[in-house]
Amino acid sequence: MAQVQFYGTGRRKESVARVRLVAGDGRIVVNGRNLDDYFGLETLKAIVRQPLVLTDTLGRYDVLVNVRGGGFTGQAGAIRHGISRALLKVNPDLRPVLKKAGFLTRDPRMKERKKYGLKAARRAPQFSKR
Repeated sequence: MAQVQFYGTGRRKESVARVRLVAGDGRIVVNGRNLDDYFGLETLKAIVRQPLVLTDTLGRYDVLVNVRGGGFTGQAGAIRHGISRALLKVNPDLRPVLKKAGFLTRDPRMKERKKYGLKAARRAPQFSKR
């Protein structure tokens, strides 16, 4: 018998996370590694778990994630977005809870482009009197 899977795609900055929810005991696997091995900071692990904790589904599903691009913070935000979207497919009644928490909104903030004559987007070159 085929196992039922629920998919969700999450994005943040340059990161894209493809998330699968499978009935299980609550394991979270990111790019073939355990969540604790992949993310070093506890805050990032907490960000990933937020939608599951909010909807009381932490021990019900195994979360299988493929994430690419960006840094660790962006990847954690993308995974949270993907888990939230997948939970909506599991149970559409969770929408008001996830929406109120802001987990369904894709964070539009991106890196500001570098401007010519400056060292970064807004960082001016070092001042010299002569």
